This record gives sequence, C-alpha cells and structure tokens, in this order.
Amino acid sequence: MGRLYVTGSIATDHLMRFPGRFSDQFIADRLHAVSLSFLVDELVIRRGGVAANIAYGMSRLGLRPSLVGAVGRDFADYRSFLERHGVDCSPVLVVDGEHTARFICTTDEQQCQIASFYPGAMAEAHRLDLAAVVGADRAAPDLVIISPDSPVAMLRHAACCRQAGWPFAADPSQQIAGMPGEQLRAFITGARYLLTNEYEFDLLLEKCELTKKGLLGLVGTVVTTLGPRGVRIRDENGDATVPAASVPVVVDPTGGGDAFRAGFFAGIDWGLSHIDAAAIGCQLAWYALQHEGGQQYDVTVEQLCAELAKHYRIDLADAVRTAVGRTNAS
Repeated sequence: MGRLYVTGSIATDHLMRFPGRFSDQFIADRLHAVSLSFLVDELVIRRGGVAANIAYGMSRLGLRPSLVGAVGRDFADYRSFLERHGVDCSPVLVVDGEHTARFICTTDEQQCQIASFYPGAMAEAHRLDLAAVVGADRAAPDLVIISPDSPVAMLRHAACCRQAGWPFAADPSQQIAGMPGEQLRAFITGARYLLTNEYEFDLLLEKCELTKKGLLGLVGTVVTTLGPRGVRIRDENGDATVPAASVPVVVDPTGGGDAFRAGFFAGIDWGLSHIDAAAIGCQLAWYALQHEGGQQYDVTVEQLCAELAKHYRIDLADAVRTAVGRTNAS
C-alpha cells in the first residue's frame, strides 16, 4: 500500500434544501442588484471539506491516507471520527482562536447549488510545511493530492513536491474562480494528475490562456468529471470517457466529486489503469450521491466489487479483490 497524503480543506458542511428552483427567482435585467432570501425546509450539519472527504473515501477502501490541513480547536470530535475510520490526522494543524472552516450550501429541486465558504483556520494552512510532515514520517509519498485550500498553501505544497520529486495531483476545483491565471499555471505545472469538473476545466484554460494541447505540456493526465455523463481521461495518448454508474436517486450532490477522487486514487494506488481507476471512482461516487453529506456513506471493498461487476466489468471487480488482497498481505 502506498504512502498517500491528502492536503486541503477540512470543514463542517451546513446543508440546506430549497423546495423550488433558483432559476425561477432571478430576473434577467436585475442580476446586477440581486438581493434574495430563500426559505429552506431542511438543514443538516455534516462533516466535510474536500481533503477530509477524499481521505474518508480512501479509508473506506482499506487505505490509510494522511490528512494535511488546518483546523480550529473545535476539531476534536471530528478528529476522533476520522481516526476511528482509519485516517491519519497527525499532520493536521490546530489553530488557536479560529473555527474549523464552514461550508454553507443550499440545493434546489434541480440539484443546483448556491454556496458560501468561510475559511476560518484554513487561512493558516500555509503554515504547514509538507517537507517537515513527510520528514517526520520518514517515508516519501507515493502521491500527494493537493485539493482546494488556502491558495498560498496549495502553491507551497506543489512547489515542495516539485522540489522533492514527489508525484502530486493538482485539484484546484473551487479555487479556480479566485486564483489568478498566473497562480493557477504555477500550481498545476508538473502535476501527474489534474482534476476538475467540466466547467472548471474550461475556466482554467481561459484563465491560464492555454489550449487543451498546451495544458498537456504542463501536466501528465487530465481527469475531468462530467456529472451523469461520467469522466473524461485525457493524456498524451488521447481521450477516453468512462460512463458514470447510474444513480437511482441523487439525495445530495455534495461530496460526489470527492468520493470519485478517493476511488480513482485508490485504483491508482492498487496499480490499475486510469480507465479502471476512473470506474472505481465513479462507483464510489455512486454510494456518496445517495447519502446526504460527503462522509455519510459506508461501503466495504466486497460491496464495491459487487457493484463494479454490475455496472462495469466482472474482471475489474476481480482485479480490485486481488489488489486489495495483495495490499493486505504486504
């Protein structure tokens, strides 16, 4: 089993549901002066944050990732939960006088979302020295997944990986909108993997003034989630699309992309192809999307394999069983 580090946001999700459509509430020629309040009919508070969601998903598949991020003094119960589920929280920085980050999101009946994110302690994530964290463990990473965080921290972690020669995955996601093109280009350069959704991919190209071909000159493999249409994998050998596992009912889209990343990188850690790893990611997202919040689902490797055989291929399920058995025996 490889040594995996997941850096990025650790947050509490406040998730609300609006029993209507946001699009019905906007007036086209008044968008410059929007002032709206939505009466929601549901509020749940869940554990979240991109890095924590990814680490949780990996732990469900038998991996033990190390979580690297900044939190407030209110993290004790959350830490206990993650550690009980197999996530190494020893690198987490606790910042005095700050709250753990808050994600506040309202979802309408069409699964459209309006969200706000309060960084809190995450604003101090740049204080984390990834080289010192890894040095303390005395084991070089097989992969560092750098997910949305304080932009200064993201840039620092990526620079550390390049300098040390550690492979890393760049997952700028929600930070693409706020980071200047120059910073984004600096962040992704040298990444073995770049992960975004379809809209974020187009926005990144625009902000960095890159073509699709030019992007492949900076990163190894581009992984783009396409929602219900699946995932596109693009590298120097061409494009391939992996279909999504059809979800009976999407209970909450929050955390679906994070679960995909957890499954995808689990597959990579097991030595599987990008295509097979993407199928595993889609299957894990299938579980997450049927639960509220990014860490409410649970799954065993055997359950995952049974669904992989249904939605994808029997030989892929067998390959996962073999890889997990090999990992457990080492």
